[in-house]
Amino acid sequence: MPTKIQVAVIGGGHAGAEAALAAARLGARTVLFTINLDGICNLPCNPSIGGTAKGHLVREIDALGGEMAKAADATAIQIRMLNRGKGPAVHSLRAQVDRRAYGDEMKMRLESEPRLIIKQAEITDIELLNGKYTLKTHLDALYEANTVIIATGTYLGGRIHVGGHNFESGPDGTFAATRLTQSLTALGVKLRRFKTGTPPRVRRSTIDFSELQPQPGEDNCCPFSFASPAPPKNRALCYITYTTAHTKQIIMDNLHRSAMYSGNIEGVGPRYCPSIEDKIVRFADKERHQVFIEPCGLNTEEMYLQGVSTSLPEDVQAEMYRSLPGLEHVEIMRSAYAIEYDCVDPLTLLPTLELIDLPGMYGAGQFNGSSGYEEAAAQGLVAGINAARRVLGKEPVVLPRSGSYIGTLIDDLVTKGCSDPYRMMTSRSEFRLMLRQDNADRRLMPLGHEIGLVSDDDYNALLGRIEQADREIKRVSSTSVAPSDELNALLVSRETSPITTGASLADLIRRPQLDYACLAPFDPARPQLAPAVCEQAEVELKYEGYIKRQQAAINEAARLEHMPLDTETDFSAITGLRLEAAEKLGRLKPLSVGQASRISGVTPADISVLLIWLQKRRLEHD
Repeated sequence: MPTKIQVAVIGGGHAGAEAALAAARLGARTVLFTINLDGICNLPCNPSIGGTAKGHLVREIDALGGEMAKAADATAIQIRMLNRGKGPAVHSLRAQVDRRAYGDEMKMRLESEPRLIIKQAEITDIELLNGKYTLKTHLDALYEANTVIIATGTYLGGRIHVGGHNFESGPDGTFAATRLTQSLTALGVKLRRFKTGTPPRVRRSTIDFSELQPQPGEDNCCPFSFASPAPPKNRALCYITYTTAHTKQIIMDNLHRSAMYSGNIEGVGPRYCPSIEDKIVRFADKERHQVFIEPCGLNTEEMYLQGVSTSLPEDVQAEMYRSLPGLEHVEIMRSAYAIEYDCVDPLTLLPTLELIDLPGMYGAGQFNGSSGYEEAAAQGLVAGINAARRVLGKEPVVLPRSGSYIGTLIDDLVTKGCSDPYRMMTSRSEFRLMLRQDNADRRLMPLGHEIGLVSDDDYNALLGRIEQADREIKRVSSTSVAPSDELNALLVSRETSPITTGASLADLIRRPQLDYACLAPFDPARPQLAPAVCEQAEVELKYEGYIKRQQAAINEAARLEHMPLDTETDFSAITGLRLEAAEKLGRLKPLSVGQASRISGVTPADISVLLIWLQKRRLEHD
């Protein structure tokens, strides 16, 4: 007899870990299956968490009750805030983490969850019978699950390519999941082939650091998690070097030996993280390309070369990397490789991440066509929440794109699809001024608390931060400072006009050349506040007008999002709806008019027809 469970999670990467923790913490009997327990939350590519837009995702995961931010804070060896020279909408945290420590930290957090069973096993077959799924392992053990979350990363049908060599494998030489693809196809899951690349790891003692540009961390950053009391300490340096004309020549001379250009790879690679071959070919006029040299941890000699992923043969890799300044005698410890894998067409998913034609089966992470640890973890969290809520008889959670980057990510995937591995960027959100990383707690922690993943203590701490920020905004708005030689000297030094009459602190803070911190000497009544509270108050003051305009746009978008559509609607029967629109609406089954309006091929005229039809139907039912 099969073991009966409520939620089965297949895959122990970043998506699977967040999914399993969320489902178990919400009260569902959950089992996490992974091919290798030692590979839980492995960082097979860059040993870092966060980055542009990705840092936003990590803080949103934390605000909803996920674990990635806490694990990153616990294992970071360097932390920096990216895009300091730009506006707050694009400020993004990035942490270099100890690769092994991060995996161990997440494994411990999974093991510490009492409702969660962790099982080293490869799922080879899934059958659907009477509304439940039967899963079979490689050892013929059987499990019956109400819901299944597929979070297979790059393991599903994994095949590694290095030059003319290719073989079945998961990342880092692990076993691939080779039998599940056939079972999913038999269930009707529409799969396709993507690929991604991983740069090499090189030996630290063979690098000449005197030729490299050091890249230190920042001591005044905030931590990823809103619950962490202080940012991690910077205990490591990263470095920068550049490709040369010789590097380019080596690549061009051997381009025919790259698996990417020899025709051996059929999968589609990531547009925004191309291999070094792609960079040289696509940007032929560029003289050099930046290469980041990053430590994999405090207790290893391995260094990661970010920006030079490749599928060239080993001998060419050695020659190519030794053409970089500082790496003339470098020793490669792990060669770079490209990996192909199977993933689902995300247009076959609902915004809940449930497969449209397979109720109770969810996708998350690279299985859904995305790339990146942070994108995976975000989807895993949502899939775990919705799988648990399904078995517990609760309504699913759908995050609107106007309220979070997680919502934007999922909405892009399920309504627009992706022709290559999807990467989150701040430019993908039309509401990015509102979706800052500093206010992720305000935006999402109330929902996390309502769902049951955010504790009362953390939620009360949020309410305290909100109250403090609001009080400080009111205080600086009602506090005036008189002109003085000292104040005007500061204003002139900051290239802004001196004052001749009293001015409120709020008006001074709103000046682009000034900030909250620089006015501290002229604000003796200023209370002692946490840096996060000060930042929140300053941003709200500086961008007040822009925020109000964007909030109006969000309210209009919400109007359409709150007009639900029945997934059983026969769109072909709606008079005036174009055939293309009816076909796509019927296939993608949008949950709201707002989602329908973002589907490629559905025009504003089609939405007008849909609105008239909804109004007419509402009148008929009244």
